Amino acid sequence: MKVNVDFDLCTSNAVCMGIAPEVFEVRDDGFLYVINESPGPEFDERLRLAVTSCPNGAITLGE
Repeated sequence: MKVNVDFDLCTSNAVCMGIAPEVFEVRDDGFLYVINESPGPEFDERLRLAVTSCPNGAITLGE
């Protein structure tokens, strides 16, 4: 699965990082980084939760 973030919508609130810290990281500069753009299938459930939990709808998943 491929992780996509619309950084124009993202406010770096770290909700996704709390759900999948192996994939998302908000650094000291206050910006969100995707540290694993193509995580394995073991992350599918948490990635879907990150998508639905993002308050700005900034995260989408692709193949």
